Amino acid sequence: MAVSENEALCPYRLVLEHVTSRWGVLVLIELLDRPYRFSELRRAIGAYSDRGVSEKMLTQTLQTLERDGLVHRDAKAVIPPRVDYSLTGLGREAPEQVKALAAWTHQRMDDVEQARQAYDEARAAS
Repeated sequence: MAVSENEALCPYRLVLEHVTSRWGVLVLIELLDRPYRFSELRRAIGAYSDRGVSEKMLTQTLQTLERDGLVHRDAKAVIPPRVDYSLTGLGREAPEQVKALAAWTHQRMDDVEQARQAYDEARAAS
């Protein structure tokens, strides 16, 4: 697969975008618990959002994370076909880091709200 110009210029940023994207982070966190079949994963992720994730978006997200070496796709040659998704060793590290950031956000949300309020009040006064 050819490397895009953006990927060649800043590969770190792209991986960070993949890991922290709206659906990427949810896929990684869900797969921490256990492997999932596609439809199970889609339902589990849908519980986080009122609209859920489209089949196309989940497929793209899984392919991106698989390409980055974070997700393993295990296609079994049975009838009907069965595909399971799980985290690789590398993939297990990423959601642990994201969970720490999510915990920090939760712990510091009151401070963020105060800062936002002070900012908005200062902007309204000027």
